[in-house]
Amino acid sequence: MKTLLLSIVLVASTTFYHAQTKWNCDPVHSSINFSVGYLGISQVTGQFKKYEGTLESKTADFTDSKFEFSVDVASINTEIEARDNHLKSADFFDVANFKTMTFSSTSFKKAGKNSFKLEGNMTMHGITKKMTFVVTYGGEAKDNYGNERAGFTINGKLKRSDFQVNGAKGVVADEVSFNLNFNFIKSK
Repeated sequence: MKTLLLSIVLVASTTFYHAQTKWNCDPVHSSINFSVGYLGISQVTGQFKKYEGTLESKTADFTDSKFEFSVDVASINTEIEARDNHLKSADFFDVANFKTMTFSSTSFKKAGKNSFKLEGNMTMHGITKKMTFVVTYGGEAKDNYGNERAGFTINGKLKRSDFQVNGAKGVVADEVSFNLNFNFIKSK
């Protein structure tokens, strides 16, 4: 009887400890920004306006969490409509054939007090590549409505040519820097 009771307690505590907590990106308080060199003398900046992201965690410190996001590529915005239309064309993103860009993590490991190393698969322009990013944890807080929130900033670089987004070679740099600021709300 004691063995049975101990087994039930262990199973119950293990189940509770490993319960997944889902966090959803709040796009009103988040952003996906990028910058890319132009003619080797300046930077062009922009952002994507439509995206979704989730974070699923088994631990309070987010170690080994599962992070995913998807971007509506047609929502690209550099504040210049003609340039945005060119970026949506087959010369660059080809949004008629490749509507979304996605990322799915394979590893989310602590790298310091408030930092993580994020690894996963990025799919853009129909091509999937393994990517590694640096993540800074901003902390947690409750908003005025009682929602629990967590903030993360993801910084990284990618090469357009790795994803065959090759338009304007020699004019637009191959390497693109990006900064994602995600504010997540804990699911209830």
